[in-house]
Amino acid sequence: MPLSVPTLPEGIDPAWLPPDAFRPLGERRTSIRGSGPFVETVHGEVAEACEQFGGEVVRGAGTGTSHDLVLCQGDDDLGDEGFTYERADGTTTVTASGRRGLLYGLFHVVRLGEKAFRGACPREAHRPAVALRMLDHWDNVAVHPVMGQVERGYAGGSLFWRDGRSRGEWQRVRAYGRLLAACGINAVSVNNVNVHETEAHLLTDRIGEVAGIAGVLRPYGIRTHLSVTFAAPVVLGGLPTADPLDEAVRAWWAEAAARVYAAIPDFGGFVVKADSEGQPGPFTYGRSHADGANMLAAALAPHGGTVHWRAFVYDHHQDWRDRTTDRARAAYDHFAPLDGEFADNAVLQVKHGPMDFQVREPVSPVLGAMPRTRLAVEVQATQEYTGQQRHVCWLGPMWSEVLRFRPEGEGGVAVGESARGGLVAVSNVGDDPFWTGHPLAQANLYTFGRLAWQPVADPHRILDEWIALSFPSAPQRLATGLRTLLHGSWRTYEKYTAPLGVGFMVQPGHHYGPSVDGYEYSPWGTYHFADRDGVGVDRSAATGTGYAAQYAKPWAEVYESPATCPDELLLFFHHVPYGHVLHSGKTVIQHIYDTHFEGVAEAEEARRVWAGLAGLVDPARHARGAERYEEQLRSAREWRDQINSYFFRKSGVPDERGRLIH
Repeated sequence: MPLSVPTLPEGIDPAWLPPDAFRPLGERRTSIRGSGPFVETVHGEVAEACEQFGGEVVRGAGTGTSHDLVLCQGDDDLGDEGFTYERADGTTTVTASGRRGLLYGLFHVVRLGEKAFRGACPREAHRPAVALRMLDHWDNVAVHPVMGQVERGYAGGSLFWRDGRSRGEWQRVRAYGRLLAACGINAVSVNNVNVHETEAHLLTDRIGEVAGIAGVLRPYGIRTHLSVTFAAPVVLGGLPTADPLDEAVRAWWAEAAARVYAAIPDFGGFVVKADSEGQPGPFTYGRSHADGANMLAAALAPHGGTVHWRAFVYDHHQDWRDRTTDRARAAYDHFAPLDGEFADNAVLQVKHGPMDFQVREPVSPVLGAMPRTRLAVEVQATQEYTGQQRHVCWLGPMWSEVLRFRPEGEGGVAVGESARGGLVAVSNVGDDPFWTGHPLAQANLYTFGRLAWQPVADPHRILDEWIALSFPSAPQRLATGLRTLLHGSWRTYEKYTAPLGVGFMVQPGHHYGPSVDGYEYSPWGTYHFADRDGVGVDRSAATGTGYAAQYAKPWAEVYESPATCPDELLLFFHHVPYGHVLHSGKTVIQHIYDTHFEGVAEAEEARRVWAGLAGLVDPARHARGAERYEEQLRSAREWRDQINSYFFRKSGVPDERGRLIH
């Protein structure tokens, strides 16, 4: 029988699935043909829409009048998630051979809206370019004394956990799974990669709570994954060691995996942060990361599971006086020599940049250096360093640049094409009524899902999809205003924060707001080396840390010299004088002044545009956005004044336009 559509608790924003988005479908006659759990999910969605808007849904071919839409199982070989779409003779037909394809086909029709029922369209085949499209939740089961219920979460508490136990609010979790399916996400890791003692028990005596979440997400095609601690055999099993080559340890993991799959037959696998920022790992036992990952892969292999092994490994006890040590080099130095040594069901999960989700970084050289290893690209939707969902910073253009980057140069394979292990985003969702804190931050989650499905897609077209779904029947002024607010928001944020790729000029710990020297003398390896003569990190092969040489020749040559390095990455790769002339024709110091004044002006204009949309946006949404824009503008001014004053005092060079610098 059809699965009912989840009911949102009162006051919870519908995000990109408001009832009106289903109006074109719900006003028509639909035939659903096939059987199985996902067909019942589809049936429930169509039945709900028809009940609201006066249409009709029938099972099978039906009799009498023709159908406006046919959703059916067929024989096309498009895998588990693919579907075909066509419109002829007044009927729109979606056919899927796999289990989840019909679900994705339905949401394709919803995205098209009225266009799905007009004119003719020859048969199109749709299938995801990337098999695994996952969100990593950094949710803690127990409230952490420093990081709270969600580490680096900016949208309230966890959807899954509260005060040490499962929340059990299944309607909200089901609604979340529905939102994810509608943008193409098919996997979720439900707990923090920093696994504390309480979270460790989810693997064993508390696996039933994970099974509850998995059962609620399953009807929308979402597989559940779990972050585990590498030291679990010691922490949970009482063994004296977690050595990945120890037979007792391997047996313990095999038994643990078997118990997990007994509780969750379609369990996706483990996510592991090891030998990173204090988390235990194979280095303790003189073993490699391939040894550690392969041990877990062997435990998961009989059940079809995958281990996602994060490549975020570096020295976080660095001596700031030592300019030969470079955190940016670390992932490549650790992992590139291991290419070809990882098991087939082990995925190396690599951050898109070499540092840590800064507003501007080069693409990680690891993504072009390990052709014999399944790599997953990890991005961060939660905006840790890009405004924490208090600032509007739509990240679609950044992610698109990464996914289109060709590590071998022109003619080579793009990152999005080579990500055989999947695309992963750190979740930006919490129990906030708007899911993401700032209503406009929903665009980041939607955009990630759609780019993960099709990495070559135009992010601006995806943004238009999000606007059309989230604001059905929006007048042109509203759609235009939303595009204005979001299209350039990443570059606006970059303008009033850290310049030219230098990064990490943030308050230590919580990472919100400016502190130019906040990490400059710390052990974290996050330096800008500004002095009276210049600024930036020399990462050249000739005179610096050698990081530039980790890239294939075309890019190594581009990044090696200040003369060829792109302006936006200049200070990431080079230490240059304040009077160095950029390709733009400006000096570095004048660029810093100009962009910070421009960024604040653009933030002021964005606040004005949002205020002008007050009568066109739901009052609660608009009030939350207005509150956040006030904070964004306050913070942008603080960034401008601190950055400009700092570099004026360092350089002694005045602003050529004579503006106020404190």
